[in-house]
Amino acid sequence: MLKLPLFSLLSVTLAAQPVFAGDDPITIGFAIAKSGWMQPYDYASRTAEMAIDDINQKGGLLGRQIKIVSADTKTDPAEGVRAATDVIDQGSDLVVVSCDYDQGAPAALAAVGAGKLAFSLCAGDPKMGIEGVGRQAFTASHAAQTQGAVMADWGFAKKEFKTAYVLLDNSIEFTKSACQGFEYRWNQLEGTTIVGRDTFKNSDASISSQITRLKSLASAPDAIMLCTYPPGGASAVRQLRAAGIETPILMTMGMDGSYWLPAVPDLKNAFLPAIGLASGPDPDPKINNLIERYRKAYGEPPATAFIFYGYALVELWARAVERAKTTDTEAVLAELEKMKDEDTAIGPMSFSDQLHIQNKGRYLIIGIQDGKSEPLGYWNSPEIPKEVILKQ
Repeated sequence: MLKLPLFSLLSVTLAAQPVFAGDDPITIGFAIAKSGWMQPYDYASRTAEMAIDDINQKGGLLGRQIKIVSADTKTDPAEGVRAATDVIDQGSDLVVVSCDYDQGAPAALAAVGAGKLAFSLCAGDPKMGIEGVGRQAFTASHAAQTQGAVMADWGFAKKEFKTAYVLLDNSIEFTKSACQGFEYRWNQLEGTTIVGRDTFKNSDASISSQITRLKSLASAPDAIMLCTYPPGGASAVRQLRAAGIETPILMTMGMDGSYWLPAVPDLKNAFLPAIGLASGPDPDPKINNLIERYRKAYGEPPATAFIFYGYALVELWARAVERAKTTDTEAVLAELEKMKDEDTAIGPMSFSDQLHIQNKGRYLIIGIQDGKSEPLGYWNSPEIPKEVILKQ
């Protein structure tokens, strides 16, 4: 963003001063996937834009309007650096990156290297933060471990599951962390047992070997914890059911959304956590409001509940800017790290100088019966210790 020479001379002394109307706009750059398999998840940028519109309609942030610029990573991590550089060159004060650590990290690293804050739409891996990309990186998401943990907690309490089989798609960090969280919580619950573990890759055309090993167990487990995402996740579920395995399947938010359900006609006894019911109606009026606004804007409901994270991201960052009275990276970062149970559209959220990701959270448990999703009520995940979240 161009500055007058006099402003440059005074920038050190004015960095922490309020900025008033009439100044250049504040710019948020989105270096995200607008094409490829990541695109439905990065639609979270759409609710981020809703939040930006809300702020602008109320007079802006620090008396300035917020401007949006964007670049397509094409679901290619190698394109992430180029996309981030593009939006930085257009004057971005904040760089928003993809909803996944593996996909978003290159763009985030480029932003941090340029002295900017990087904020992932919804990466569930803590490396999108202090321990990975760096202190200037945050994610609006809950740690993937909380998703596994909440399914363990809910399955034990509501379904009385005692034995579980863990089937891990180990192609990305998100799925590894989710299954790790499940095992962490499952092992804390009285009388529970993990009767077996197996792995596959999202790109595998067949999981017949894994199914054979699962069916060879002396007795079927109460539940299968399946940590995966489409399209390989839909294929895995279809193959399990085609093999006659009717065991309840616990999944992660990676399988949220109804777009993959036609691949498994009449699926039942499958459950997953989500930020809300993307297709609506949701038990929470705030989520319903976002769904209706999204439907009016795009002519369809959200594809997945990951979309709701975008609104919360802008809420949190904007509050930090207001409290810092500047968009200066270090000042805003310091305010973000002070946040404790901030009220957002998707529930309370916190950051600290130890974690830049949520280690607990509120999830809507979604049941899939006869090929349709239905809300089963909100459930709070147990708090996951930092050492568990950072364990790889």
